[in-house]
Amino acid sequence: MKISDYLIGTQHPPFVIAEVAQSHEGSLGQAMAFIEVAATCGVQAIKFQTHIAAQESTPQEPWRVPFSQQDVSRYDYWQRMEFTFDQWRLLKEHAEHHGLVFLSSPFSIRACEWLDALGMVAWKIASGEAHNPEILDWVGRTGKPILLSGGLSSHESLLNLAFRLKQDAPVALLHCTSRYPTPPEEVGLNQFEALRDAATGFPVGLSDHSASCVPGVVATYLGASLIEVHLTLHERMFGPDVVASLTPEGLKSLVEGIRFAWTMRQMPVVKSVQLENLGFDPAIFGRSWVAACDLPQGHSLTRSDLAYKKPGGGLGYEQLERLLGRTLRYPVARDHGLQWMDFDDC
Repeated sequence: MKISDYLIGTQHPPFVIAEVAQSHEGSLGQAMAFIEVAATCGVQAIKFQTHIAAQESTPQEPWRVPFSQQDVSRYDYWQRMEFTFDQWRLLKEHAEHHGLVFLSSPFSIRACEWLDALGMVAWKIASGEAHNPEILDWVGRTGKPILLSGGLSSHESLLNLAFRLKQDAPVALLHCTSRYPTPPEEVGLNQFEALRDAATGFPVGLSDHSASCVPGVVATYLGASLIEVHLTLHERMFGPDVVASLTPEGLKSLVEGIRFAWTMRQMPVVKSVQLENLGFDPAIFGRSWVAACDLPQGHSLTRSDLAYKKPGGGLGYEQLERLLGRTLRYPVARDHGLQWMDFDDC
């Protein structure tokens, strides 16, 4: 799979997506600020959600969590979050100006049409829309890569969907826990591994809502090809996703950790080769038998005459019994590293 200029797969560094979702609070300027901040964090893509209230919802849609006091209904909230087609164009241009791939999840056919007209390079399907055949069929017909989030799907249903869509477009799968924020006991990287093993032929990644760098870094080492996390400009911002988001500092740390973990995964170590390439003899960390004090010629060694000290490379600890009772051929000074040639009977 390829998204813009990025190849997606375990042999390449993970494709990192900074998710803004609705944290822009309906402000075009704020949305642009998110793009600028994300670009400084080292991610490859910025992602929004394209909501058009009248196209996807009705005034009867209930609040899942009534977080907003300024919106009477969920429908009012969607309206307040809307951007016009021309504003979406400005956001895409702004993202590309800052070197980012622009992505946005569609939540209606009109949103699909708008985004396609803007030249979307890939489609991210949110967990709740993975059961929406209208949108899935529409984006599938474009032939562009599809990123499927499985937060509300079983592995079986997600894989069945992936195999169906794969007939028309490349597909990647994202393990996801749809709890905001996700506590450590529910991140479920065992489920990521199970999906990775089952989804032969599909890139597999992690869409994380833990507000922690740890899951993304660990998932990278386990073979994630994509990592998606939410971004907030500050931990005290307003919005339902803030508690599940990384700050810019956290996102930078995540990107650095991902690069480190991916390099570790790609470079398995052969211990013998590693030791050869250290640039020094590991024996210097060892110890050898030396004279514990000045000893005269003809002296017969006892245990109190011996000290076991650095560096290594001389007579090792296993030679103790052979050393005891040996007679010195000549005087030796304290800390002299003993060798068999020092003794008359060797």
